[in-house]
Amino acid sequence: MARVWVCVAGAAFFLSCLVLHSRFCGSLVSRTFSFHVSWRMEDPLFRLDLGWPKNSEYFTGATFCVAVDSLNGLVYVAQRGDNIPKVLVFSEDGYFLRAWNYTVDTPHGMFVSGTPFEQSVWITDVGSGPYGHTVKKYNSLGDLVQVLGTPGKKGTGLNPLQFDNPAELYVDDTGEIYIVDGDGGLNNRLVKLSQDFMILWLRGENGTGPAKFNIPHSITLDAVGRVWVADRGNKRLQVFDKVTGEWLGAWDNCFTEEGPSAVRFTPDGRYLIVAQLNLSRLSVLLAPPPGSIGDCSVVSTIQLADQVLPHLLEVDRKTGAVVP
Repeated sequence: MARVWVCVAGAAFFLSCLVLHSRFCGSLVSRTFSFHVSWRMEDPLFRLDLGWPKNSEYFTGATFCVAVDSLNGLVYVAQRGDNIPKVLVFSEDGYFLRAWNYTVDTPHGMFVSGTPFEQSVWITDVGSGPYGHTVKKYNSLGDLVQVLGTPGKKGTGLNPLQFDNPAELYVDDTGEIYIVDGDGGLNNRLVKLSQDFMILWLRGENGTGPAKFNIPHSITLDAVGRVWVADRGNKRLQVFDKVTGEWLGAWDNCFTEEGPSAVRFTPDGRYLIVAQLNLSRLSVLLAPPPGSIGDCSVVSTIQLADQVLPHLLEVDRKTGAVVP
């Protein structure tokens, strides 16, 4: 069994993450939560890890996002609040290691990329202060390395590139960057950048048609070159070709009650893990083969307690743990 990390958000200062162990991945869940799993297969894919984290007293704000450094066994959790450390770093086993708070205003999404010799922690910042409306790259100790966007100034511009409430990003193994920009802001778009931060292609505007968005909230890639976007306000997942940006289709039949707030693939590529914030639900969807994406098929669901509210999630690429 592996783990799933799920980051919890809510109006109240509910301070934790959940960890679900799985046969192929893992996650962070507070030991105070209850949940129900509905399976359409004989063996459960996930189980709750009640012992994660070991040091829950370090959660002093509202947690919003999580990222896993699978190569080095580290888990990064970002939280919001005044006069608190914004980024907490834990071992994979749940032991607190360190915290940092440099140039982080209001974190929204987070992603870890790198090699065994160099790790980068990327954070999207939706704050209204001097560090807001940016996508920032840090090293593993919290030193600021790169800033994308205009700090403290929202906008729609492309030269220089501006953001307004950038929700999340994904960095693939080539170093190319995919950003969903528009968690309720001016923009509703998907941007692909090269390793040297040049715009390769851009898709989207506010709307309901193909390749249009209403709060693009989460993004991930599959192993066959497709980009998956959680189009939260339109209650669907949209899919694009990673090279050309061509629209490949959408899944909406699984999201009649509420749109997806987060999306990730399991390490073996067989399933997607999708969070629905206000339903406090995780769904395991069957991944499509190469070619046509077909229709959405739900394999199982994990019903969390009402107060959990999974905002974004991460899947450990090595162990398969899911962290909501």
